[in-house]
Formats: sequence, C-alpha cells, structure tokens
Amino acid sequence: MIWFLEGQASQRDVILGAREALPADVQVFASHAGDRPEITGVADVGLREPQATEERLAWVIDTAKRHGIQLVVAGRNGALYEQHRADFAAAGITLVTGGLSMRTFDQVDHKDQFTAEAERAGLACIPAITVNDAAQLEAAYTRLASAGEVCIKPAVGIYGQGFWRFKASADPFRCFANPDAREVDFATYHRAYAAAEPHKPMLVMPYLPGTECSVDMVCEGGEVVAWVGRRKAGVHQTFERDSAATALAIAAARHFGCDGIVNVQTRDDAHGQPHLLEINPRYSGGIGYTRATGINLPGVFATRRLGLAPPVGEWLEGARVKAITVAVVLPA
Repeated sequence: MIWFLEGQASQRDVILGAREALPADVQVFASHAGDRPEITGVADVGLREPQATEERLAWVIDTAKRHGIQLVVAGRNGALYEQHRADFAAAGITLVTGGLSMRTFDQVDHKDQFTAEAERAGLACIPAITVNDAAQLEAAYTRLASAGEVCIKPAVGIYGQGFWRFKASADPFRCFANPDAREVDFATYHRAYAAAEPHKPMLVMPYLPGTECSVDMVCEGGEVVAWVGRRKAGVHQTFERDSAATALAIAAARHFGCDGIVNVQTRDDAHGQPHLLEINPRYSGGIGYTRATGINLPGVFATRRLGLAPPVGEWLEGARVKAITVAVVLPA
C-alpha cells in the first residue's frame, strides 16, 4: 500500500497516475487537511489530516501502522516529515520526502544557499546578490543593471511569489494596473521597499531573456530514473527529454540528493544556454501535463518504490497541451 499525504492541487493527478499503474490489489491512500474530496476521492481510501502539526505527525505514523501501509509520500510538507524520518523508520515505514536528508531542504529551500552551492558544484546558475535593506538593494541593482535587465525574488518562497522584473520603461502605475506582468520600474519598487523595512532576505539577479524549462522527474537516492521537461510556448506547453536543460536539471537533482517526485526549473540566457532557477523537492503543479507525452511519472515512481514492474512508456514526439478548467462534481 502507498499513501500520498497532502500536496499541491496536482496531488489528484499524481494519485490517478499511480492508481493506473499499480495492480488492483495494491491500495492507494490519500489525505488532505482541507475539504478536498476531488483529490482524496480518486484514491481507494481517502482520509482527513489533522490541522495541528504535532498531532498530524503522530496521526500519520499511527494510521500507517494500523493499515499496514509500507510507503508514505510527503507532499507539501517534505521538510517537516524529513526531520522525523527516524520515527517512520522505527515504525517500519518507508518515507519519501523529496530529499535524502535535511541537507537537501536546507540548500534548496533557501535560494541564496542554493545558488552558492550550485556555483560551488560547477552547475550553471543565475548569480544572485542577497539584500536585506534598501541601501543594499540599490547597490546590488546598480552593480547588475550596467550589464542588462535585473530582477528580484525572495530568498525563500514558492509559486513565484514576490518575483519582479525591473524595467526602466515600465509605467510607475503598471505594477498596480497589471500585477501579473511582474514588471516595475526600479525607483517605484525601491521607494515601496524602503518604506516597509525590515525585510526578509531578497535576491537580486540578472534577468535572463530566454524561456523556462520545468523538468518533472522521478528520483531514487539522487539518481534520476524518469523525467519530462515542459516549456511554455504561448498558451501551450511543449515537452522535451534530451536537451541541455534536462541534462542540467538531472545533474542538479543528483548533486542535491533529490529523492521522490521532484521538479527542477531552468531558464535560458540570450544564447539559449540553460541556467538553474530552483529545485522544488516535491511534485509540481503541472506534473499532470506530462501524461500527454506517454510517460506516467507518478506510475513509475509508485511501482518502482513498491518493487513492481513500472509502466511501459512510449514517448510521443511533438505533443503539446493547453490547460483548461473542468468542473468536478463533489459529494454533498
């Protein structure tokens, strides 16, 4: 049996992929702390997680033991569960968090540490300057702006929250009129930043003009056994397997000791060369799109971890997808 704990909304896609690949007699459990029957309802057994962190940890271990669940997969809270890996091992439960130890999470969840370690390892990445106040922000911007466009993002964060691209030509009101563009002139940003100190650490870095590649992968002890790269092309997403971006992502996952279903993001420079953006030691929000390529990444993960034959994938060249909203009927 395998249990997928609370994750991103794509937890539903992961469960469906695993359920399709596993034999009918292998039960798939799923749980969430919120009222998410559209997620837990696609598993064989759906559970509601406690809200309190301390209670949740004990509840997961006790529930897994009671049902004889051999494999527990952390989703959203990988670092939290990783800190208690010994407790799961003592209960005879295999835990998959996205990393092999807290070293993985310490390095990838803090973007400044991630950048420094990637540079040390010789992995192409975007150089960054950590700033903590308005004076440091201005100095970092001045230093980098002479070579091209500059951007900023939090040292710790997900979903691209807090990312802004500095554009000298941007109308000062643009960031309010069209915040999704993530563009602002530096003077406007600097005034707002200076008025709200103190701040959490931010990273100032060159803005690369190329496209991003989001590489979803299945890792086992730092070794990548299956992967699919996704790249946005207008309103569509296209896929790639053997490219410079996927090769860089695989090297990064190996170096940082990724373990589970993880995601590595890269961005191309003006010459088309990829640079690391970040590693997410959990499955991405768009992992469900990769099924269009003929590769079932969640199925590969689940079967291999349970010692079963993985699904046979046949790569579909030229596939592309577009996300649409679909209504799901929920129980009353």
